[in-house]
Amino acid sequence: MSKLPLISIVFGTRPEAIKLAPVIRKFKEKGINIRVICTGQHEDLIKPIMEIFNIKEDLNLHLMKEKQSLNSLLTRIIESLSKEFVSNRPDLVVVQGDTTSALGASICAFHEKINLAHVEAGLRTNCLLEPFPEEANRRLISQISHLNFAPTKSAKINLLKENISDKIFITGNTVVDALLYIVKKKKKLNNNFQNINFKNLILITIHRRENWGDRLKDICMGLKKIIEKHKDYSLILPMHPNPVLRKKLEKNFGADPRVNLIDSLPYDEFIFLMNKCKFIITDSGGLQEEAPSLNKPLLVLRENTERNEAIETGAAKLIGINSDKIFYEANQIIINKDLFDKMSYAKNPFGDGKASEKIVKECLIQINKK
Repeated sequence: MSKLPLISIVFGTRPEAIKLAPVIRKFKEKGINIRVICTGQHEDLIKPIMEIFNIKEDLNLHLMKEKQSLNSLLTRIIESLSKEFVSNRPDLVVVQGDTTSALGASICAFHEKINLAHVEAGLRTNCLLEPFPEEANRRLISQISHLNFAPTKSAKINLLKENISDKIFITGNTVVDALLYIVKKKKKLNNNFQNINFKNLILITIHRRENWGDRLKDICMGLKKIIEKHKDYSLILPMHPNPVLRKKLEKNFGADPRVNLIDSLPYDEFIFLMNKCKFIITDSGGLQEEAPSLNKPLLVLRENTERNEAIETGAAKLIGINSDKIFYEANQIIINKDLFDKMSYAKNPFGDGKASEKIVKECLIQINKK
């Protein structure tokens, strides 16, 4: 009797879990033998995601350590997964995006001569240090992947420019699949928002490493200018768990009653908050895909983006971190209804919610060829 094929799906951070959850669910729907492996990079943030999507991990490596370096984390991921892939050798390893967990799993699969599938392949800023280390990670992963699942035509073109010409598939982004799943669930939310006035609420997220230090000061100054000018507006800022970043945000905004500093939210509650807010200011990558799906204008606190599609359709603006620029662009959305409406109803370039179905189909074709 021949051995059933095995697919190992590896992730470590909350965004990876969100974007791979629809893929995991689709594999399970088809009765495929999969092994869900969590590195533990975002230990506490991943548990609620697993619960929301009703999926379970088969292995948690628990690799997160306080104040760890990227090199030490990468080393432990590769060493741990090497043992795992020997004990439970998969026919295919699936990773998502550009995290240290994704890079570590990809290198390990390459060393063990296991085929690799890269979900959300081809995103590029063409600036190696922005975002750091993600831009380098995704370039490296693309070079050793056997299946590259590009979310958009632009992402495929990026891969072709790098002479990666085999097995590229345009699928849309799985975050749209995840988002639609949450919206359909219509779960009753708890009391996290009972004291928040949603009228004229601006959602803020800040977590990029390149935006720490002096850049964060400029961002905070720009945000302060917005609420100083518009007394009827308020901000809500779910804070990243990193203590260094939290302390700086609390120092800048802790005493302001119109700035709601809250802990990171479960994904379904965060989607609820996105739906309720007026518009969004962020340095996140994933939010650049989610906001257009919910018809929310988006200002991106970065100098470069790997998601230019949102900029090109008019759903988002790339505004950098200059405090005057932040104030100017936010002020325009507030005072210019035509601009607000134009950004709100721009075409969503990131797919129709069927990305995971396309990805699973091509993965199974790959395995059946072996």
